[in-house]
Amino acid sequence: MATNTERLTRDRQLAMARQRLHHVLDMYIQAESEVRALEQGRFRVVIFGSARIGPQDGAYHAVYRIARALAEHNIDIVTGGGPGLMEAANRGVKEMARQASKSYGLPIDIPSLKEPANKHLDIKSSHRRFSLRLDEFMRLSNAVIVAPGGIGTLLEMMYVWQLLQVGLINDRPVILFDKETWSGLLKWLHDVLLTHGYISQNDLRWIRLVDTEEEVINLILGAQDHYLATQRERKMPEPELDRTVTDDVLSATPPPPELEE
Repeated sequence: MATNTERLTRDRQLAMARQRLHHVLDMYIQAESEVRALEQGRFRVVIFGSARIGPQDGAYHAVYRIARALAEHNIDIVTGGGPGLMEAANRGVKEMARQASKSYGLPIDIPSLKEPANKHLDIKSSHRRFSLRLDEFMRLSNAVIVAPGGIGTLLEMMYVWQLLQVGLINDRPVILFDKETWSGLLKWLHDVLLTHGYISQNDLRWIRLVDTEEEVINLILGAQDHYLATQRERKMPEPELDRTVTDDVLSATPPPPELEE
């Protein structure tokens, strides 16, 4: 069993580690605010979708055309930076004759996932943690397109939806592209979650299910018009992550009495 001295030493080390973590989080939040301020003024769309869908699939070409059309309207495109539909979106931006929009990629760098970044990126920001990558997706984007995909795509969509539900990010459309892929999910959401009261009808107001490229583009252009009008009227900072939650986590285990001021 640990002696009182050993427990006291461990408690002091824990308190010091918590203080260092608090300091790092302070620096991260400050840096994130500075980056957000510098990046304001550009309308960006994040496109989520499968890394497994290649040029032999019609979805690849549809995403390519959507991204290219949006880039023609001076809209930046953000993806996970990998192969498949991410590559299709980034490629759609880069292969414009006159490229004014930027092609962003946020590849994930973990040993168990052999997913190289695609070559159609203007700006690349690699991540080793899914949580930080998801936060950067939200920091960069003003609208979301969810193309056909698997578990990773579902994770990204649900993360966006959760932040919208609790008001931690500004309102933005979440466009589910391809009814064959997503209509079953929406039916389950209505028939089970909504019916049992686990979500409300209001929680579904951001979700749009569409089946054509034109519908996606029109919804995004409408969101861009609203964004630009708001930017002209007033420059308002985007909501930051709730610092109260961070403070609560850090103070969950208080330091021993002799370390308190």
